Parts: sequence; structure tokens; C-alpha cells
Amino acid sequence: MAHAHDSALYAQWVELLGWLEAEAASRGLGFEKVADFPDYIYRMERPYDLPTTVMSVRVTSGGQPLMIAAVSPRHADLKAVSLRLMGGSKHWHLHAGAAGLLEGKRPFTQARLALLLDGAVQGVRAV
Repeated sequence: MAHAHDSALYAQWVELLGWLEAEAASRGLGFEKVADFPDYIYRMERPYDLPTTVMSVRVTSGGQPLMIAAVSPRHADLKAVSLRLMGGSKHWHLHAGAAGLLEGKRPFTQARLALLLDGAVQGVRAV
């Protein structure tokens, strides 16, 4: 994959992190970093050139993970963002597009994320 494509993915990942944090806050959910990029942790005083150090986060409900979001590390060949709902089989693989993340060929928007989180919260309340 071209470096420009990788740069777009990581910039779009940062945008998604902002959406996740805002959508979690608006629902009274927690938002926590899970892990940093391995190459950030082991960079040995070299400058870090990605727009974030965060590789994965979780949205929590009552202290329990509700959704996990992660982006591929730089050394992966086929990079993507993954979203996974905990306690089920639902997951999404998002790829970099010209104007933002794509879910297949469909743009993945903040409204789409809000819909997914609403469904997850509704599922937790139903249990």
C-alpha cells in the first residue's frame, strides 16, 4: 500500500477517535485508551510521526467494555480500522477512502457510529 494511503487511514482514525469520545460522552459511557502503537512504545528516542500514539480504545458501560476500536499497526500489509461489539459477533472493518473511512463502499459517518452505539446501549439495557 502507498504511504499516502496509510497517512489517510491514520488521519481518519484520529477523526474516529474524536467521534467515539464525543458519542460515548453524550450517552454517559466511558471512553478509555487500551493500547499504544508498538513502534511508539519502542521508538528509542526517535521522533514519532503518526498523528496519535493510540492504537486501540474501548467504550464502556458500567465499567464493562461495550465496543472496542482498533487500527492496524504500521507494519501490517492490509491496514484497516476494526470496530467490535463485546459479547456478540458484530464487527466492522473500515478502510481509508478519499474523504473518510469506508464501510465497504459506503462512507462511515459519525451518524452511522451513533446508530451502532445506540443499538449496543439498547442491547445492554435489554439484558
